[in-house]
Amino acid sequence: MSDACRVAGVSTAAPYRHFADREEMLLEVVLAGMDRFYEALESAHQPHPRGSLAAITALGHAYVDFAAREPGVFRLMFGLTQRQGQNEVVRDRGMRVYGVLLHQIAAHFGHASIDDHVQERAFPLWTFVHGLSFLLIDEKTDQLNLEVARTQVVADATRRLLGTALAP
Repeated sequence: MSDACRVAGVSTAAPYRHFADREEMLLEVVLAGMDRFYEALESAHQPHPRGSLAAITALGHAYVDFAAREPGVFRLMFGLTQRQGQNEVVRDRGMRVYGVLLHQIAAHFGHASIDDHVQERAFPLWTFVHGLSFLLIDEKTDQLNLEVARTQVVADATRRLLGTALAP
């Protein structure tokens, strides 16, 4: 917090004129981050046909890109949501973000709503890009000297986890 205040050119007491406490400040950072995350996901799938493999793959790339671009906010979003799991606003905002994927998966399978099949297909995709994001921002692949072709890995995982045959 001190570093942020120094960069902003304000005293360390200044933020407390706008927020009740540290948790309230962090909550606002998380909510703003979730909004940027949502916008990144929405922008990523827009150029592609709704529910297409390309649209869903673009969501995976946008997810990993957001984590790489804003690792501190990404960590905080998932850390704070764990501590504030009862916070309805955080939960709703998180479901709005996850909903982007759910709606694309529903369209992919021709479903009018988000049913059990959509949930079953979406969850592994989410866990894959989420795990990959943390491996990359924690530099675990670098530490193990693993070469990760992100674009190809995300595309392959999307096809496999959706149950779509790989192109020859």
